[in-house]
Amino acid sequence: MTFMGRLLQIGVFLSAASIALQGCAVVPGAESAPAVTQQTRVQPVPEPVMPAPGPQRPAQIILSGDAIQGGVMLGTVPGGTTSLLFGGQEIPFDDEGNFIIAFNRDAPSSAYVSALLRDGRKVDKRINVAPRQWNIERVNIARRRSGPSAAFQKIRAPEIAQIVAARKIRSDSQGWRQKFIWPAKGRISGRFGSQRIYRGEPGSYHSGLDIATGESGTPFVAPADGVVILATKKPFSLEGNLLMIDHGMGLNSAFLHLSKIAVREGDAVRQGQYLGNIGATGRATGPHLHWGMKWNAARIDPILLTGPM
Repeated sequence: MTFMGRLLQIGVFLSAASIALQGCAVVPGAESAPAVTQQTRVQPVPEPVMPAPGPQRPAQIILSGDAIQGGVMLGTVPGGTTSLLFGGQEIPFDDEGNFIIAFNRDAPSSAYVSALLRDGRKVDKRINVAPRQWNIERVNIARRRSGPSAAFQKIRAPEIAQIVAARKIRSDSQGWRQKFIWPAKGRISGRFGSQRIYRGEPGSYHSGLDIATGESGTPFVAPADGVVILATKKPFSLEGNLLMIDHGMGLNSAFLHLSKIAVREGDAVRQGQYLGNIGATGRATGPHLHWGMKWNAARIDPILLTGPM
């Protein structure tokens, strides 16, 4: 091809390119700018934080302890329990589902605990309560029939009122969950549940445990944590100087015939803490510590909480 022919061919090509570019917007300098690809950074999604699993509650009522007259049992309610009944009466349980029950000295041979659940179900547990052989003394004399005099009743009525009011106090003490210790050491001169029969007629049974130390003034300590609910300022007619400790959940201790009380009402006491001194005040034949225990209305045997001395 001649030189003139090549020029003619180039001109035709440029003319076609110009026609193809008509209608296109051209940004100055765009032809020299490199293409930029914008990348989107994906943020990692954090793993959800799951709460730590709480303690698993059993599906049934769990009990441990002494299913025996004068005994105490600890228990755990099933998961989802909204209320707990023992002997038809509602009783409390803590945030972990733990509770306490006890059997009176003359408790019948069977008892029931019932848990009412959130879904409407009811879980029942029957307890076979073992009987005990009490120390019974039979005497061939008639029981005295004379009741208390009007003068004595006038003195006694306000004393009983103070005791009843004290037992209605409910502290948040956790002493009820502890293994109890002996408040003092000595000879056991009176056992819980012992009783006299007067010519076939039963007298009142002994409601506590007597610890004789041989002399007045022997110190005694708290058998478990608690709160002082009664500390008499003067001796009562029967109990003498009386100290009462609430261990929580309706369980309380009473210490009678004291020569000295070293704590005051409202004091929180710890297990093993010095509480006072043993004496012979009130109706007592000699220096000893009478230790009585109740759970709600049930009188219970302290030795079943401590074990042998």
